[in-house]
Amino acid sequence: MADEVEKKPSIPDWYRDRAILVTGATGFMGKLLVAKLLISCHDVKTIYLLVRDKKGVPSKSRLPTLVQQEPFRLLRDNHPERLKKLVVISGDTTCDELGISAADAEILKNNVSVLFNMAANVRFDLPLKSAVTLNTKGTANVIAFAKQIKNLDAFIHVSTAFCHCNQTVLEEKFYPVERSPEKMIKLVEETPEDLLEAMTPKVLRDQPNTYAFTKALSEDLVRRCGLPTGLARPSIVVGSWKEPDNGWVDNMNGPTGIMIGAGKGVIRTMLCNGDYNVDLIPCDMAVHAIIGLGWKVGRERPVEPLVVNLTESRENPITWRYALDVGKKHALANPFSGPLWYPGGGLTSSKVYHALAVFFLHTLPAYFLDALIMLTGHKPFLVKVQARVTYGLNLVNYYTTKQWIFKNERLKELRESLSPSDKETFFMDIREVSWNDFLLKYILAARKYCLKDDPSTLPQARRVFAYLYFCDLVVKAVFLLFCGWFLYSWMIPPRMTIGAALDVAL
Repeated sequence: MADEVEKKPSIPDWYRDRAILVTGATGFMGKLLVAKLLISCHDVKTIYLLVRDKKGVPSKSRLPTLVQQEPFRLLRDNHPERLKKLVVISGDTTCDELGISAADAEILKNNVSVLFNMAANVRFDLPLKSAVTLNTKGTANVIAFAKQIKNLDAFIHVSTAFCHCNQTVLEEKFYPVERSPEKMIKLVEETPEDLLEAMTPKVLRDQPNTYAFTKALSEDLVRRCGLPTGLARPSIVVGSWKEPDNGWVDNMNGPTGIMIGAGKGVIRTMLCNGDYNVDLIPCDMAVHAIIGLGWKVGRERPVEPLVVNLTESRENPITWRYALDVGKKHALANPFSGPLWYPGGGLTSSKVYHALAVFFLHTLPAYFLDALIMLTGHKPFLVKVQARVTYGLNLVNYYTTKQWIFKNERLKELRESLSPSDKETFFMDIREVSWNDFLLKYILAARKYCLKDDPSTLPQARRVFAYLYFCDLVVKAVFLLFCGWFLYSWMIPPRMTIGAALDVAL
């Protein structure tokens, strides 16, 4: 086995002198993948980034902003010359021929040998038309363009482990879809949006949201593409384990948003089965596996697409309750600045208890505090904040009250097939993660990168938390006294004074 491993080119050797095309390069995982290629596969020839114009900013003008972000810090400081290998191609995956000019298209078709399709919109609540256009039609357009590339060795499409949620055991294989992707694209193009909105529940059937539905449709397109293909299915992608920094994350999607909301005292209840495992994968490990999958597909050129679940799969299990308890411990020791209240509350699997907790711990305090804010002459905002929080929690309830078993034998096989040096450079062994240490780093990184809280603000934040802790105790005491008074008043009739009660007793 050792001899066999040594005969294979290393991952950096295989990527040497290759031109790579990346869609979705400005996204969370996309920018991390691009930076990792430049850092660890620095002999790549060129990395083309398909970037669209955004909010009046031309695509080519977005590159300087991109490379100023954290994943590129090491390159800026130590290897700025490698950044010259990045070439922006103006385009849009939702357009035919990717919206690329004829000249740029010829360059890509003649030079690219690896294509990473990372482009997607991960919002759960996108309207059906938008989700199909961005996630399904976008994939169809990328595949159509990929088929025109003359020497394509690997096409890697990034999906999600949660796109077939009607299955309880999710294997590394394709699953049938009930609707044709091509027909769905045509349907959303020809049907008015108000009618599509009314049709959405019936169209989704047992899928929880438009994101999962459209990613499943995209997988069906990938299954039939006829290219040397790898399909990567990450589970819940969280902050990094090591690279580009401990716990690095730059958005508040998914667990990060829940963690920050709870740490600021905004989220105080969550409908969740705390005993269920939560399948997490650090973003750097997911990106390393995607790069490794490109290496594997490019060498083996499989006839059928190679499906790989990038999942923890109970190799290093963590439950929702453990994540909450340990995360709460570290958040209290390293509080976020500007909290609305002292963190509290917890998980419940009871819908009734959760509804009551939302009313008493979210809605009622929001109205009370907004009234106080109005009395001081300021504009109220907490009711709107809590409405958004409740809406967001309702979107994730589906995932926090169910459990899946993910099979990841191909990920394990990929991991073990690497040379010792590649295992170190492209680490992807989830068993090495200490969840306690990780959650601490994750909270500190969310504080730094998402909330822009400088570490120097920690002493002040701790003082504020100490004050809020005291206020929280006072409010709880007053509430308990009020409840006691109410029960006492309810149990003893108003006319029955203490003296009357004594007379009756005598």
